[in-house]
Amino acid sequence: MRTDQAVIDRAVALLQAGELVVFPTETVYGVGADAANPAAVGRIFTAKGRPADHPLIVHLPGDGGLDRWARDIPTRAWELAEAFWPGPLTLILKRAPAVPAIVTGGQDTVGVRVPAHPLALALLRAYAEAGGGVDGLCGIAAPSANRFGRISPTEAAHVRAELGDAVQLILDGGRCPVGIESTIVDLTRGDNQAPRLLRPGRVTPEQIAAVIGVLPEIVTRPADDGTPRVSGSLAAHYAPTTPLRFVMQPDLAGLIDELRQTGRRCALLHHSQLPNASALHAGLRLPADPQGYARALYAALRELDQMAADIILVEEIPAAPAWAAIADRLHRAACGAGLATNDRASTTQVRP
Repeated sequence: MRTDQAVIDRAVALLQAGELVVFPTETVYGVGADAANPAAVGRIFTAKGRPADHPLIVHLPGDGGLDRWARDIPTRAWELAEAFWPGPLTLILKRAPAVPAIVTGGQDTVGVRVPAHPLALALLRAYAEAGGGVDGLCGIAAPSANRFGRISPTEAAHVRAELGDAVQLILDGGRCPVGIESTIVDLTRGDNQAPRLLRPGRVTPEQIAAVIGVLPEIVTRPADDGTPRVSGSLAAHYAPTTPLRFVMQPDLAGLIDELRQTGRRCALLHHSQLPNASALHAGLRLPADPQGYARALYAALRELDQMAADIILVEEIPAAPAWAAIADRLHRAACGAGLATNDRASTTQVRP
């Protein structure tokens, strides 16, 4: 699809009419609606099959309108916005009174970010210039453009295959360069307490600390202390329909041979040298560096999920901080693999 001004104008008109538009970000493709229009936002939940209490992230054209979406914004939020926006960092802040409850899952917090993809920014800026939103409350609410709990799309073709006619327009910006969802940081406790890292991503805790002078507290599982619900925090998420299992590299060859002897079709996702390839039903090798691996991960999982295998084996990734966000996505994928949508939605919200 061409992404000239005429296409942007059509997308703006659809958003103003309360329709859904899919657009690329640097992380994954999002299915967007006017975040100030509760009826339009409701269409996102219907299209995805998403539970109503799951909050959405509001995408902004810049930090200039941040104080319309949030209140009591701490200094650290402005510092992080200056350092990482546009970019793959979502800030959780106290919700401004005018923000629709459907966007926040009924919580008193709101997630906001400025995406770095040029097509996303062009759309957001055009929507703001066209007077989109209500009374200056202009933004696009956009979770990943896939069925709830399934593998996030990093190419326009993934969206077409999964959502089909549920969306009116897909802006094709090519493959997403980051490939996994944004880092989410909770700043609702203000500047006197450490922020909380609710979802790992490309922006690391160390990078955050370099800006604000304190490491975020890593939340390993939801607690009863007011920790906000956020996107991607269910135990089962980002999941293929094929069962998925992690295997240490030294054990791969033996397990693959064992599965072959029992007649089970095995697909392998790996980053080191492939063992006994002839015994595999299908295999994909990803880059051995975390950024390259992340960029290709979801497309690879989708491809292997279509191979009619009985199981997807994933070679264990390095236990290093640089791989933390990938480990988070893979463990959630393993937890949800093979489950029906209603099973994933009811899975207890814990981190593996």
